[in-house]
Amino acid sequence: MDYSNYYTSCTLCPHNCGVNRLSGRRGLCGETGKLRLAAAGIHFGEEPPLTRGGGSGTIFLSGCSMNCPFCQNYQISRSSPKVSGEGRVVDSDEFTEICIALRAAGVVNINLVTPSHMAPTLVSYLKKVRKAGVALPVAWNSSGYESAETVEMASEIVDIWLPDLKTLDNGTARRIYSIEGYPKAASSAILQMADYAGIEVNDKEQMIRGLMVRHLILPGELDSTRGVLQWFSENLKGRAWLSLMSQYTPVRIPGEKRSIPERQLNEAEYEKVLAWLDEFGIEDGFVQELVPGEDWLPDF
Repeated sequence: MDYSNYYTSCTLCPHNCGVNRLSGRRGLCGETGKLRLAAAGIHFGEEPPLTRGGGSGTIFLSGCSMNCPFCQNYQISRSSPKVSGEGRVVDSDEFTEICIALRAAGVVNINLVTPSHMAPTLVSYLKKVRKAGVALPVAWNSSGYESAETVEMASEIVDIWLPDLKTLDNGTARRIYSIEGYPKAASSAILQMADYAGIEVNDKEQMIRGLMVRHLILPGELDSTRGVLQWFSENLKGRAWLSLMSQYTPVRIPGEKRSIPERQLNEAEYEKVLAWLDEFGIEDGFVQELVPGEDWLPDF
């Protein structure tokens, strides 16, 4: 596969920035056409079917097309004058070696975190990984903000889809994420993923194929969460799992000027959302416990 042409006028995400990333210029994702990795290792913080029996072989890519104003991984997800953007360039040989090492360590999948802006390269590299004998399921751990072409491209190598669905309200998308078109783009991409998926779990209760939609509950933004739950119930119930996350913490990113919720979720909000799960008949999936504090935040 010749993936280079996809980076000459980039449209891999709905920003459609059109940057020639092969020239060394950075797209709105913060990256050129070279694949940079920030970290790789065994991760036990994902949902049980993704970690049970050995952990998830998580590979963190540098850069992101969303740049959420409260990103817990901002040290690797963005590059700016005030944030270095951790990571280094790896070629296909080194990427293959990383995947082989993760398999040898006993992981149950290869989990690509924020992969969308490097989809063509990853498809090419992962085909080489499979030829090298690494047959683990590949998880696509994304923001949901990706083009139809990118989802179709990724379907060549992806087994497990793990998209965020941040909001379906245009006002919320504009006010918090500065991306008014996020709801339409993400919902379309996720429905496309559902067409490629179909839940499959092995005898070890490990997810080896399927779609799990993640939603982070933002304090003070419960109407947005209710909209997501209703949409999931109407469009994906029986076709996907829902993962409801309560871990929001107001992370301060250097140079970030957008406003964010200033507190963590409270118990009354949490209980209200749980009641909505019953109202909409959503049973398949996972709900994160409400645990106050910031000790869980990663430090890159």
